[in-house]
Amino acid sequence: MSANFEKLVKIVEETRPDMEKAEAGNKSAAVRVRKSMQEVKQVAQDIRKDMMDVKKAESQP
Repeated sequence: MSANFEKLVKIVEETRPDMEKAEAGNKSAAVRVRKSMQEVKQVAQDIRKDMMDVKKAESQP
């Protein structure tokens, strides 16, 4: 579970330089940012599933 969170943080941190380039008008960097955001979406969904599993495990006697 925390491995997914660390992966999410890593993706965001690694995307920062491309985000800055994309905001300056670099089209290639914008493509890389969009790709990274797809990864963020998937990892965030995995974290959400992990949290639901934790919740379910706690509610069962």
